[in-house]
Amino acid sequence: MGLLLRWVFAFLLLALTFNPTQYNYFRWSLANYVEELPLTVLLGLLLVIGYIIYLRATLRSIGGFGMFLVLAVVCALAWVLYDWKMLTLTNTDFNTWIAILALSIMLGIGMGWSHVRRMLSGQIDVDEVDG
Repeated sequence: MGLLLRWVFAFLLLALTFNPTQYNYFRWSLANYVEELPLTVLLGLLLVIGYIIYLRATLRSIGGFGMFLVLAVVCALAWVLYDWKMLTLTNTDFNTWIAILALSIMLGIGMGWSHVRRMLSGQIDVDEVDG
């Protein structure tokens, strides 16, 4: 359940930032930054904090190569679905949602990888502390 929640929050973070609908921070801020500059800055900073939390945890847990591998597996799955004619890539809005899904899976796995590793191996990850 914890891994699912981490993925949902990653998906929401990415979808709130940008998605093919008109309901996202990117399009809202472009349309309203003159009238709502303080709110635009506040919401932008909150999104940046969310990205820092997710990216830092992901880089510390699975690293850059792990991020590449997770994205490669998700892309290979999309390729298989496309090859089996279960997925079409002609709709750019749908492609954007697929990209958001792929990135959110990578961030969700990265955020929860320590918990998965502990369940599988019984080993606990400990952050290095500078002393």
